[in-house]
Amino acid sequence: MPAGPRITFNGKVLLLGCGSVSRCLQPLLLRHIDMDFRRLTVMDFEDLAEKIPDTLAAGAVYRRVRITPDNIATVLGEHLGAGDLLINLSWNIDTGDIIEWCQHHGVLYVDTSVEVWDPYADQENTDPRERTLYSRHQALRKRAASWAPDGPTAIVEHGANPGLVSHWVKVALTDIATTMLKEPGTLASLDEGRRTRLESALADSDFARLAMETGTKVIHISERDTQIAAEPKRVGEFVNTWSVEGFYEEGIAPAEMGWGTHEPELPPLAYTYTEGPKNQICLARTGISTMVRSWVPIGGPIAGMVIRHGEAYTISDRLTVWDGDTAVYRPTVHYAYLPTDAAMASLHECMMTGHRLQTEQRIMTDEITSGMDELGVLLLGHDLNGWWTGSQLGIEEARELVPHQNATTLQVAASVLGAIFWMIENPRAGLRVPDDIDHERVLEIANPYLGPCPSVRTDWRPDQYDYDPFRRFKPGKRSSEPWAFGNFLIS
Repeated sequence: MPAGPRITFNGKVLLLGCGSVSRCLQPLLLRHIDMDFRRLTVMDFEDLAEKIPDTLAAGAVYRRVRITPDNIATVLGEHLGAGDLLINLSWNIDTGDIIEWCQHHGVLYVDTSVEVWDPYADQENTDPRERTLYSRHQALRKRAASWAPDGPTAIVEHGANPGLVSHWVKVALTDIATTMLKEPGTLASLDEGRRTRLESALADSDFARLAMETGTKVIHISERDTQIAAEPKRVGEFVNTWSVEGFYEEGIAPAEMGWGTHEPELPPLAYTYTEGPKNQICLARTGISTMVRSWVPIGGPIAGMVIRHGEAYTISDRLTVWDGDTAVYRPTVHYAYLPTDAAMASLHECMMTGHRLQTEQRIMTDEITSGMDELGVLLLGHDLNGWWTGSQLGIEEARELVPHQNATTLQVAASVLGAIFWMIENPRAGLRVPDDIDHERVLEIANPYLGPCPSVRTDWRPDQYDYDPFRRFKPGKRSSEPWAFGNFLIS
């Protein structure tokens, strides 16, 4: 069980939410933060105090409060002041509203997702683009324009993904470029000019240039969760390894992705944007019904869901190379998620009832008997073909590190802990996304909780398992661009 490092924090801490990730983070806070835990408040709208006996025994207090647009300022003002810290692991509290309060009151802030008060309002009549994380990020950018650039640090979307995946992209790009420079004999395209540009981008930590010069065209956040429980999913029950509500909300939203400059054509049902960086597209179809081919090292080929995630926005935005107002390079970036068998069965049942979420819900913990969460980034299309960097955390190791938790929640909690360290060390950095902070420092804190973290080359390509017995009888054909989105799309 990791003993260090530790960091001192003298302010108060308000932890919003007492769900699965919060209950996994709390032991890490007790283990790594030097503070008077009588200054820690855990708040949730449900009565979950009996779930956190160790946290309360350390001196923390529990408050049962539902934060609303009407009471947010009052509730936060009762628990926080200048120099304090707000860890937001709740859902459906508007991110812009809560960060703006923190900016005006000198409070540090971190969360794992960009939220709004009611994500379900009038869905059927709302343009798909208005239901995306792209629109949420653009709204947050506009609000942040009036905030001081050296205001209290506010880090948004710093969980496992989004969060750790942005840091792993930097590790992967560094490893790809380094390998290319060491193996010039196998890479005829690595002429002297390109070698110089790669060396310069490496020296400057210019990851957008690294991505372009390596030839990276596609970045999948590829994940396969193989955790299995002794207690099977029951009819009418939604079973998952992390938030059911969070999974449901993002799953029935439009599929969205960062859209690469190499893409030859838009997929069916695609919508583009007219404002902002225009680095994304979305589809008029749910993420859970949009399947693509992808790959993870142990699990091998997977069929993953293109569920919307903030990293598709931030990674593709930060890796764009501009020539004036023209994007001359950008990779396609999106999630390819294969959750547990129980979660897949839960989703199927949910879809059968018109996407009505089951009232019975369960997060698997102690009943898990085996499996791991294999989560990472798969960079494709470069000179080395493919490269995967990420975490392979098994349930046995996760339990040794934090008892009564699972691999998925620990990956998220470890990332939040890394962000907290960086934020305490850099308290006046203003609004940040994961791509804007020191990836090496965050991974230094998080890695002891992530199991094996390989960074490995792969020869996997999307056409290796692309068998369709009816291909000759269907219109259309594979794109001549081997890394085009259409060649990954299954349904």
